[in-house]
Amino acid sequence: MHRSQDRLPEHKQSHALGSSLTTYRGRFAPSPSGPLHFGSLVAALASYLDAKANQGQWLVRMEDIDTPRVISGAADAILTTLDSYGLHWDGEVVYQSQRHNLYQDILASLIGKQHVYACTCTRKQIKARGGSYDNHCRVANHQFDSNALRLKQNYPIFEFQDDLQGQVHIPKDIACEDYIVKRRDGLFAYQLVVVVDDHQQGITHVVRGADLLEPTARQLSLFKQLNYTAPHFMHVPLAVATAGFKLSKQNHAPAIDNNKPLPALVAALKFLGFNLSHVHFDNVGTLLEWAVSQYHISLLPNNKEIQVIQQDSEHYEFTPL
Repeated sequence: MHRSQDRLPEHKQSHALGSSLTTYRGRFAPSPSGPLHFGSLVAALASYLDAKANQGQWLVRMEDIDTPRVISGAADAILTTLDSYGLHWDGEVVYQSQRHNLYQDILASLIGKQHVYACTCTRKQIKARGGSYDNHCRVANHQFDSNALRLKQNYPIFEFQDDLQGQVHIPKDIACEDYIVKRRDGLFAYQLVVVVDDHQQGITHVVRGADLLEPTARQLSLFKQLNYTAPHFMHVPLAVATAGFKLSKQNHAPAIDNNKPLPALVAALKFLGFNLSHVHFDNVGTLLEWAVSQYHISLLPNNKEIQVIQQDSEHYEFTPL
């Protein structure tokens, strides 16, 4: 596994020096479309350790804005799993499904500034024109009702600095694309709500999987357009079954076992670069205390993907890709 050799980001340097320049506030934001799997655990653990090692808060937010994908009872099951694994959050859990008025206010402000327009293009039409949206409807003046709403990309981000991956370059067609902020079916789009939520909750550091590197550019541009201060971003390797196919609920990744948290936590720590060959723990509490004390960004592999082969609920093998 490759290790990051770059200069440590400021929040990591201040942690190493035993001081805190700003109040750290991180978050884990799962979608309640099924139970947590090993890839979810890696993301949760990485964000938890980064927060706690920097004497920060760790919040949990349920990204249940995409209601057709939400499974009844999944949110409670996720919280039960986090609790079983010793990943105790700070404050109240926030549910996006309860914040529609907030999102509508922000969208109305963007519409009032003429930063949003209606789009009638279907996926088939976009694909026929090259695959990436070409801002076809920007000057068409379509009606807003029953159409997707797109944000005029006034602040394209072509590159940004990730705390682990380093300099990230974004393809021009993605950076310049007017992306959807409200869907044709009336649901608010992820790119809008995640920025509004991170700002409203005072999130200073976002730690998540590397599959979200490209969407980060869109989020950074929206932070700028809304005149919000953007958080630090750090993207850890994505746990994949094979190259390009992440462990996910859609791919039927098995749920982690609430009754056997210790083996899965140990495996997730190994995935994140920890050496546990000479230590042994009998419970998740002491394991997590040790992990927080040992955590440093230099431990983390900066691969985009790591293949996970799960033998059973207690045995995992990893191959960097």
